[in-house]
Amino acid sequence: MIGKLLRGLKGNAHRPAPDRRGANHYFSLQDPYGDRWDDDDPDYADYRAAPAPAPAVRKHTRWWWFSRGVAAFLFLLMLTVAWLAITAPLSKSLEPIAPPQITLLSADGTPIARNGAIIAAPVDTEKLPEHVVEAFLAIEDRRFFSHWGVDPRGLARAALSNFTGGSTQGGSTITQQLAKFTFLTPERSLTRKAREMLIAFWLETWLTKEEILERYLSNTYFGDNVYGLRAASLHYFYRQPENLTLGQAAMLAGLVQAPSRFAPTRHYDRAEKRMKMVVNAMVDADFITEGEARAIRKPRLDVRTRNDLPTGTYFADWALPEARKMAGASYSSQTYTTTLDARLQGIASRVVSRAGLGNAQVALVAMRPNGDVVAMIGGKDYRKSPFNRATQAKRQPGSTFKLFVWLTALDAGMDPDDLIDNRAFDKGSYQPRNASGRYSDTITLKEAFARSSNVAAVRLFNELGDKAVIRTARDFGITSPLAEGDPSLALGTSTVTLLELTAAYAGVAANEYPVIPRAFPAEEKGWFDWLWNSKSHLSSSQHRAMQEMLRSVINSGTGRSAMLSIPNYGKTGTSQDNRDALFIGYAGDLVVGVWIGNDDNTPLNGVSGGGLPAKIWANFMRQAQNVPAGRPRQQEVDPEGPIQPLDVPDLGDIPIGNNGTRLNVDDGEGLTITTDVQGVPIEIRLDDRGIKVEPGQAPPPPEN
Repeated sequence: MIGKLLRGLKGNAHRPAPDRRGANHYFSLQDPYGDRWDDDDPDYADYRAAPAPAPAVRKHTRWWWFSRGVAAFLFLLMLTVAWLAITAPLSKSLEPIAPPQITLLSADGTPIARNGAIIAAPVDTEKLPEHVVEAFLAIEDRRFFSHWGVDPRGLARAALSNFTGGSTQGGSTITQQLAKFTFLTPERSLTRKAREMLIAFWLETWLTKEEILERYLSNTYFGDNVYGLRAASLHYFYRQPENLTLGQAAMLAGLVQAPSRFAPTRHYDRAEKRMKMVVNAMVDADFITEGEARAIRKPRLDVRTRNDLPTGTYFADWALPEARKMAGASYSSQTYTTTLDARLQGIASRVVSRAGLGNAQVALVAMRPNGDVVAMIGGKDYRKSPFNRATQAKRQPGSTFKLFVWLTALDAGMDPDDLIDNRAFDKGSYQPRNASGRYSDTITLKEAFARSSNVAAVRLFNELGDKAVIRTARDFGITSPLAEGDPSLALGTSTVTLLELTAAYAGVAANEYPVIPRAFPAEEKGWFDWLWNSKSHLSSSQHRAMQEMLRSVINSGTGRSAMLSIPNYGKTGTSQDNRDALFIGYAGDLVVGVWIGNDDNTPLNGVSGGGLPAKIWANFMRQAQNVPAGRPRQQEVDPEGPIQPLDVPDLGDIPIGNNGTRLNVDDGEGLTITTDVQGVPIEIRLDDRGIKVEPGQAPPPPEN
């Protein structure tokens, strides 16, 4: 029995097994035959009754606890340092806390806008007079050189003053103030205050007191949009901070607490009273004597910096982000010359102001074929609405988008004289209509483009495929989303900006695309740039064909109001229900886009792309190109829109008889007779190529 017990203890495990009588029996796992112990075996009963030995409890020494505590502290310290290195990099305290002032000049050097804070170079405390530094220490942080970023005594004093109803105090040290306006938001919360203290300790650990003080003085706000002691000294007293008198230094030190409230240019009495508080604080801190304090006279302001330029214009708002990138993190004011032509901008403003827009808004973009923007109008009045409708508004381009459909057709090998079906749609879920109500069995690509046939455009789009047309638009610089699989895209139903659309037409004018609109002159390209960053071009035949069709829009199509005495090219556009009216084209070295519409996207009253936008375009071009006005042309109905433009025929449109026959002379290029034969309108064209008879334009449908 003892042997069995020892074998059982050595195995340290037993398995009970009931026998046929239900009694429990136990077998040693080490016994190959499974010897059984009965529950009533006295030897096993003694073994079962013996208490199990208690596990030994291991006691941790003080050294164990100390080492774990040190490890945890070091781990948290590493996490804190990593967090501060990311959220509060020391280099950031060297950067100005507000964007420095930027002045934009037109191409001829005329200032056009100024934006940003007045900032000057950082100060060096070693070169400043002692009374300048002492003025700030006396009123802001007397114990600056003795604390570690946070002053417990200052916090206690501020808390007591606030609790007892005295003057409200913050208790922040100069280091905390630097941490706050450099790294944190101005919110008031315990979390923000805790972060402020933590960053203050961080700054005190890695920077000297002099470095902290210099960064504080070089970035703090002094009112009047002025940041930093040097800029404030020059702004209020027109002298460098190294030459400040005691009174001037005390007045500037007093501004820090509430710059807008104490700015001497607007509240001199308050600034003087605050200055006296600073002087008394300097006496209490033993920086100056009472006699020196009594000898201080109130300083005289010498403000010579005046800003008579607008802080923003439509063009300046568009150009400023790029100027900020060029300026980088700099304390000094920057001046940049833009591509804006002051003469052309003035012409654009005058033409738009005299256009008789009513309640509608307007946008105009003029650029060189290389993308240099020379004039920009983003609305009727910037002061009332700074929203830039030339660069920010996305509106339907109407038939001006057909440019990309026809370019795709030329790329596919088609020719302007190729025929396309011009019959009305009578099948399918999408059945576009020609607004004029005129159809024919076939029409040439050139005529369809000139007359802006919608049914021909959709059929051409379906034949070419949406992916091909979208690819062409992308190649020419259209970045706005374009609807795939939607045949109405051919009629300009996807929204774009006027700026990107005008740049696409510039690509045709230059026969180099894409054209990137820019506000600043481009740097000269090196041979490497020419080799690897070359742009795409149309073939000479494709370019000639596209220009021929753009010319036909003005000569015999919907854009006759844009006729000039020099070769010009363009396309009209009118979106559904006359919500947008556009004309985009080029002549000479200018590419110009004009848009008219309502901000709430309601229909225009009798305005289509071939009407007022084309007239604004022509008026701008005539003055910009210094060309004489051509003979006025008859205003024809724009087939893109259901509403007839409210224009009165000019003297160049001569009636013949009483049956509606009219004679129009085309500026020495030929003449056109419009008449009606048994109810069928026809046009008889006579020029140096002979006589051509073609279907005329039917009267417009009545207004809805």
